[in-house]
Amino acid sequence: MPADAPLDPRTAPVPRYGAGSLADLLPSVAAGLGVPGMSAGLPLEPADRACVFLVDGMGWEALRAHPEQAPFLTSLLPRSANGTGGPITSGFPSTTATSLASVGTGRVPGEHGLPGYTALDPATGQLMNQLRWQPWTDPHLWQPYPTVFQQAEAAGVASCQVTAPHFEHTPLTKVALSGGTFLGRLAAEDRMDLAAARLAASDRALVYTYYAELDGNGHRYGMDSDAWRGQLSHVDRLARRLAEQLPPRSALYITADHGMVDIPQRPEARLDFDEDWELGAGVRQLGGEGRMRHVYAVPGAAGDVHAVWREVLAEQAWVATRQEAVELGWFGPVVEPRVSGRIGDVVAAMRDDIAIVATRREPKESELIGMHGSATPAEQLVPLLEVRT
Repeated sequence: MPADAPLDPRTAPVPRYGAGSLADLLPSVAAGLGVPGMSAGLPLEPADRACVFLVDGMGWEALRAHPEQAPFLTSLLPRSANGTGGPITSGFPSTTATSLASVGTGRVPGEHGLPGYTALDPATGQLMNQLRWQPWTDPHLWQPYPTVFQQAEAAGVASCQVTAPHFEHTPLTKVALSGGTFLGRLAAEDRMDLAAARLAASDRALVYTYYAELDGNGHRYGMDSDAWRGQLSHVDRLARRLAEQLPPRSALYITADHGMVDIPQRPEARLDFDEDWELGAGVRQLGGEGRMRHVYAVPGAAGDVHAVWREVLAEQAWVATRQEAVELGWFGPVVEPRVSGRIGDVVAAMRDDIAIVATRREPKESELIGMHGSATPAEQLVPLLEVRT
């Protein structure tokens, strides 16, 4: 292949939907709890009580690279053939809104319909931020499926979410993580203690808890920073604290929503859409985020936009048309008609350590050091660690 030939989108890693992705985790756990209609895509042993501790931004590769900061988590790394201890995939794109929806609903992005950080609402022509839910749209029209927690609660499994109080009434929580009881606690240590107590309070229980600050420090300071490493050490202590309080017949699963890469602060590593007339030609809206862009073309320009993006990004990114991305299974084996229009006419996933920033329309996001969203192993692979009693 010539050195300047564009990357073939068929070579992009595809999440292990159905057999090893975040969308398979809660259905597999719920199947072990006896919840009807749940299929076990992951080979997890049943438990009477199950807790999922999701650490935002704790990628598999980064965790393995920092054993000194995470001795407890490192001790849980691969040691068995039962599917735990090793990595699973987040789904595509590897970003929080998409991943949390996959976790909570047990469905792939092409079904639940949150295909990125920002995505086009075909009904309005506006970009919708699916993390902040701006502009507002009816959450249950946007994502109509019940969550696994709701189905577990209906089957007699005591279900709850133990996380920060400000998440309780957010639309993302409603469509992805609602069901059973919401318990808000500011201190992460209190969340660990309360999660363990909720497990012990019922014979059959499903508990979810979450920690966000590792991701935040990665975005602000990068993973090659004392701030990020300090947060990883804190996560390690929290995980140990929770594990040591598990009641009998319990399983704790520690995972993440995505990994992260640091993007150099050099112009050639941060291509500015707002200053690049080639990338902007024929583009109606720019969605996604720096590492994975949904590119929405003006009517009739999709072919030209695709050709230009492939030429400009060349060997640095996988650039596909919407049809190619759907057929290749990037968003899952099923992409529903109501979701298809939310996917870009062109989908660009960065392979190299570069980002497509937009300094005028996305000033804060463009300044981030750590980024995620693409299909690289550093972003896509997340741990699935297990503790059982």
